[in-house]
Amino acid sequence: MSKSPNTADNILACARTLIVAGGYNGFSYADIADVVGIRKASIHHHFPAKADLVRTLVAGYRRSAEDGLLALARAVPAPLDQLRSYVGYWKSCIGDASAPFCVCAMLAGELPGLPADVALEVRAHFRFLAGWLQDVLERGIVEHSIVPGQGAHIEAQLLMATVHGAMLSARAYGDTAVFGTIVDAQLSRLSTRT
Repeated sequence: MSKSPNTADNILACARTLIVAGGYNGFSYADIADVVGIRKASIHHHFPAKADLVRTLVAGYRRSAEDGLLALARAVPAPLDQLRSYVGYWKSCIGDASAPFCVCAMLAGELPGLPADVALEVRAHFRFLAGWLQDVLERGIVEHSIVPGQGAHIEAQLLMATVHGAMLSARAYGDTAVFGTIVDAQLSRLSTRT
């Protein structure tokens, strides 16, 4: 049985939507209060400061991403298929607007102005994602299913930057298909011998 969302969960969900739409500085507690239908004092009860709210949100987002990628690794054994599934997840989320942008990618653009504890969580997400991608790429290279142009470390950084950059391009063009066009080309490059 799934647990029903409580006030803190509703606040976090609203903050996530607002961050994806406008970043850390693009919302206030008043915005959340209006959307969730509570008083600002109630938000402060759960999250005394905006930094507390966003740090909690990013930590939860990071844990969820880590759990999802580790589950993907267990469910889909082939490295190239893992990369396709990872990209496919984002294609689906961007296509149906359920998660049109990575929260941590959005916040990374504001990193110099973020509170230190929020920045720490954002950086931790990027480190984990880069490490996971590198591990997948290394296994694919050993299995000869992935042919890198660079070493696995660089290819992991390139793929991560491509995914996040493709999110920006899809948003800039107002065309969700742009994301797939860009990331599919990157995956094709990794899986094709030249």
